[in-house]
Amino acid sequence: MSWLYIALLALAIAVVAGAEWPRFESRLGSDARRRRERIKRKSSLHVVPDDAEADAEDFAASVERDLARLPTIDDGER
Repeated sequence: MSWLYIALLALAIAVVAGAEWPRFESRLGSDARRRRERIKRKSSLHVVPDDAEADAEDFAASVERDLARLPTIDDGER
């Protein structure tokens, strides 16, 4: 092989790599790594069933207890 053919082959490889670079970047780049890590983290999440009525009653009771414990200031004692 002549050096001219080797240079043309190298140039052709560089042109193809340059044209396909965005596709390589989307699969192998840092954004792809973050995307894969996010998918991996999200796969371990699950939906917690909602027991809204009991939770609402517990929440209301805890708010009433907290409000009852708050210190108050009488305007007449100032």
